[in-house]
Amino acid sequence: VFAMLAHPVGHAKSPGMFNVLFEDRGLDSLMVPMTCLPEAFDQLWAGLTAMSNLRGVIVSIPFKAKVLEKAKTAHPRAARVGAANVVRRLQSGGWEADNFDGLGFLLGMKAAGHQIAGKRVLQVGAGGGGSSIAYCLAEAGALELTLADIDTVRVAALAKGVQAAFPSCKVRVGPADPGGMELVVNATPVGMRPDDPLPLPVDRLTAAMTVADIIMEPRETRLLAEARRRGCTVQPGQPMMDCQMQAMAEFFDVGRNHRNVG
Repeated sequence: VFAMLAHPVGHAKSPGMFNVLFEDRGLDSLMVPMTCLPEAFDQLWAGLTAMSNLRGVIVSIPFKAKVLEKAKTAHPRAARVGAANVVRRLQSGGWEADNFDGLGFLLGMKAAGHQIAGKRVLQVGAGGGGSSIAYCLAEAGALELTLADIDTVRVAALAKGVQAAFPSCKVRVGPADPGGMELVVNATPVGMRPDDPLPLPVDRLTAAMTVADIIMEPRETRLLAEARRRGCTVQPGQPMMDCQMQAMAEFFDVGRNHRNVG
């Protein structure tokens, strides 16, 4: 059994996607959505940990930081952003945490033939998913990374952390201006609704740029539509989720190919 934990959880797509994967592979497994009020998290987590047949949990808002605190071990991807979006059971009964937001984005870009190394990148959004993506962009060899966010304290802290972790990447805080950039990433939720404003000035986009959005629905956000109209190469959000799900399936070892997890 696997679980998807969020509050609220009604919007979660992971259980349905994983259950299709389980069925397609002929696996006797199931993923169920779970939720609780944030103040009841400790009680819920104690119950989940006591379940001997619970092998892994996908974690979403608002529990990512709390779950990381409960983990016995954590991959640097999770530790550096202070949040886990997945944990798996260890043979000892404890939990191992990871964060695949940034990795999923990179794998999706790679699958579409986009290169990160040596590129000048603008990323708008320094929240949970954005933080993970920023570290992974620098780790993948981005030449320059400009971070923009309405929360000046948060974005400054992220820039400082990424720069310290990857000194070869020039990281700075700046405006959401794509001028002179080669890759532009919208890592904000702005664009999910039809009446949302644009997350950046699209009149500064040029045909030589690649514009990526992490929003899955709509598949083509207003930003991507405007970018396409200007001749940009565009990357929608769904590949990030698809690649993240594949990485999570391997992390969970859903096919029981190894015995180093519970």
